[in-house]
Amino acid sequence: MSDARKMPTNDLPAYQPAAGGIGARARAAAAPAAQYLSGLNPEQRDAVETLDGPVLVLAGAGTGKTKVLTSRIAHILSMGRARPGEILSVTFTNKAAREMKHRLGIMLGQAVEGMPWLGTFHSIGGRILRTHAELVQLKSNFTVLDTDDQIRLLKQLLQADNIDDKRWPARMLANLIDGWKNRGLTPSQVPSGEAAVFGNGKGGKLYAAYQDRLKTLNAADFGDLLLECIRLFREHPDVLKQYQQRFKYILVDEYQDTNVAQYLWLRLLSQAPGQRVLPEADAPSVDSKPAVPLKNICCVGDDDQSIYGWRGAEVDNILRFEHDFPGAKVVRLERNYRSTGHILAAASHLIAHNEGRLGKTLRTEDVDGEKVTVTGSWDSEEEARAIGEEIEQLQREGNKLNDIAILVRASFQMREFEDRFVTLGLPYRVIGGPRFYERAEIRDALAYLRVINSPADDLAFERIVNVPKRGLGDATVQMLHDHARRRRIPLSEAARQVVETDEMKPKARGSLRDLMMSFERWRKQSEVMPHTELAEVVLDESGYTDMWQKDRSADAAGRLENLKELVRSMEEFENLQGFLEHISLVMDREGGADEDAVSVMTLHSAKGLEFDNVFLPGWEEGLFPHQRALDDQGRAGLEEERRLAHVGITRARRRAKLYFATNRRIHGTWNTTMPSRFLDELPAANVEITESKGGSGWGGAGGYGASRFDNVESFGSSYSTPGWQRAQANRSRGGGQGGSGFSEGQSPFGGSSSSRHKRPMTIEGELIAKSTGTESDFTLQDRVFHQKFGYGNVTKIDGNKLTIVFEKAGEKKVVDSFVERV
Repeated sequence: MSDARKMPTNDLPAYQPAAGGIGARARAAAAPAAQYLSGLNPEQRDAVETLDGPVLVLAGAGTGKTKVLTSRIAHILSMGRARPGEILSVTFTNKAAREMKHRLGIMLGQAVEGMPWLGTFHSIGGRILRTHAELVQLKSNFTVLDTDDQIRLLKQLLQADNIDDKRWPARMLANLIDGWKNRGLTPSQVPSGEAAVFGNGKGGKLYAAYQDRLKTLNAADFGDLLLECIRLFREHPDVLKQYQQRFKYILVDEYQDTNVAQYLWLRLLSQAPGQRVLPEADAPSVDSKPAVPLKNICCVGDDDQSIYGWRGAEVDNILRFEHDFPGAKVVRLERNYRSTGHILAAASHLIAHNEGRLGKTLRTEDVDGEKVTVTGSWDSEEEARAIGEEIEQLQREGNKLNDIAILVRASFQMREFEDRFVTLGLPYRVIGGPRFYERAEIRDALAYLRVINSPADDLAFERIVNVPKRGLGDATVQMLHDHARRRRIPLSEAARQVVETDEMKPKARGSLRDLMMSFERWRKQSEVMPHTELAEVVLDESGYTDMWQKDRSADAAGRLENLKELVRSMEEFENLQGFLEHISLVMDREGGADEDAVSVMTLHSAKGLEFDNVFLPGWEEGLFPHQRALDDQGRAGLEEERRLAHVGITRARRRAKLYFATNRRIHGTWNTTMPSRFLDELPAANVEITESKGGSGWGGAGGYGASRFDNVESFGSSYSTPGWQRAQANRSRGGGQGGSGFSEGQSPFGGSSSSRHKRPMTIEGELIAKSTGTESDFTLQDRVFHQKFGYGNVTKIDGNKLTIVFEKAGEKKVVDSFVERV
């Protein structure tokens, strides 16, 4: 008999019960399978129980992907395939990670507390980085800089290199560096052409200097949490091997939203220990044969919901999964538990027009429900009125406001709805950002107008005294406060007195004197100039518009759109005082977090949410699909916009209501718009054309006569695709050509018609829409000029609406406030 003491003790493999053996079957029988498997449909169960090899779960909207992920983790643990610390589960947001932990806690009890590797990409990357900080020239207590600290550091580097930070803003460089890090590019890897776009070719040099400075400060920014992790794995294969051996299972949520850096990080961890490390040049576009991956990786995602390309997400990552992980099993979750049949059929038919997709068709065992409705309105004001009335009707029928959402393509669209809801007294909340009048750029613009209206408004004056930058810092403001307190006068009066003394340095004194002279000039102009025109003058002459035009950040264009929308909103009020009083009422509306309220948000903010009733306004060419996406990315941009439309429709559980306006003011100019091409891609069998309830004065809903749909002339467009023909409900086609929707005037606010704009009629304090049937000052055969259509003659008058035969554009119907007699 051999001596047991002489047997080796270090070469025994870790024991696992044999698959199908007595131990494994006994463990499976003891596991609380009914708790996490019994509620799964066959496709979900297949995704949960396939534990060997790479798995891609294509999970459509509302198909229960979170349930699959949590059940899969529970199954791995219950079957004894891995310990909690041997599972890497990656999500995109802290909220998603918390929800997954909560669900796992319900399924498994305390076992979830032993899952240290369940979290976001950046939180897990940061944890790995702190463990091996010295290997990337950091210390384990390194600081993660926020955006403000990052920009302040970049400003120091620009000054040290004698680069004009007004021409080359630090924020622009921060965005470039963030983009490079999202693509996994270190300073030496940035293409020379890209580096040349900043600082006269110094972009790459500044990126390298920035990284060196971070090391000196023992700091990292958000992008470094993955980029430095990738460098760590590439330069130290032994560290990478340690984590490859640790993680027996890898699970990834929302795989379609991963960027290049996240993709590379996952590829490195998912390789088998000892396989080659990805070369530095590798990226998702590389077509070389991939290294043999570690088999137990499961990615869950939906290529039809990849809508974040503008922030670096690569839909190709999910499209090439089977190439990256040969032999991968693809499980399609197509059974939707959220929406009714008509909604799913419309969404599936729409997204089928995309070429870059893996393909799946959502279905439901629920009833067909109500058809998706498409409604045309005269303009954006009528659109807001119609939606407001529909929401009130839903409320009267017993629907909760919390179950109602308005999803817009661009944030400037929110203003119209916020104003309408204040008028109706409907509670609302803006999700994913501040309400329109709470946005920084709107508060700044309002502060200028408040000081003009009331020179004693110290809070408004203090907000904009140095916005844009005028060299009037905290010391100057403190001096003005001290002077104002001593004399018991407002800040603006204190400023007027101080500039006549030598208490300030000459440069600051000159800047403050110029500002005070500007306020005096604007105040005099306010007495003779329409308040809308005054607002444009103030924003231009103060340098505020120019500040945002020079800003290279991603949200600068949206801020300029919001400023133009603010000026447009002023047209509805007789004077500046009335407008500011309205704003005070809007800002005073505060509701609790648990208040029953309509949700207003952009389509990008709506992903992952669901509501019984969803309103989708603004389905017009140029707005949705957005012209900027088409111009910048061509077909890829169009397909992402279509995915965004798919996401919007599939947020609805019971009702999806699409709207488009025939006229919309975009970039400060009124335009005749065309319905979105996406409307033509909806299936006729699942769509119903409805009459607007906005009551603009064209139709019977407002009590002003026959419906505007009875006469196609009220739509100045020759849009003749099948969807438009359906919208006309078999009525005859109109003449004329629709506008592009994106003309620009010389002013940053576009061609303003404020100098000719007639003030709207008010009756007992109630605003009457500009398109109601008031009498026109024009007469038949008057010769007129329209900014868009040119010269023509009036051939028919209906209230304040004119039918005009233009020399080049043909016959059009326009409101008289948009033409002038010549």
